[in-house]
Amino acid sequence: QVRLEESGGGLAQPGQSLRLSCVGSGFNLSYWAIGWFRQAPGKEREKISCITKTDGTTYYIDSVKGRFTTSRDNVRKTAYLQMNALKYEDTAVYYCARNTDCTGAYPFGSWGRGTQVTVSN
Repeated sequence: QVRLEESGGGLAQPGQSLRLSCVGSGFNLSYWAIGWFRQAPGKEREKISCITKTDGTTYYIDSVKGRFTTSRDNVRKTAYLQMNALKYEDTAVYYCARNTDCTGAYPFGSWGRGTQVTVSN
């Protein structure tokens, strides 16, 4: 069974860091690009990052660029989202999903259940 599972969320203060993990099972992670998404309360889900399957090229939206870093370890079948300098507006449920590439030409699939990140004092 193809599955992606996120973990690592929690409560952090502004300026702190969290690292999310996305573990794949039932398929070979190295054949897939992995995207990271988030959905804040009352807002649409947005794609915030993606890492390609081939050379590990990464993409970020402007609001997280320079603060978030996505990486992958195909041996561990895991993708990561390192989140530094967290802001209140980063509060959301974070998801990972897979795709053939990062262009968005095809929809992302095999969504995980998400992990909650809350940035608060």
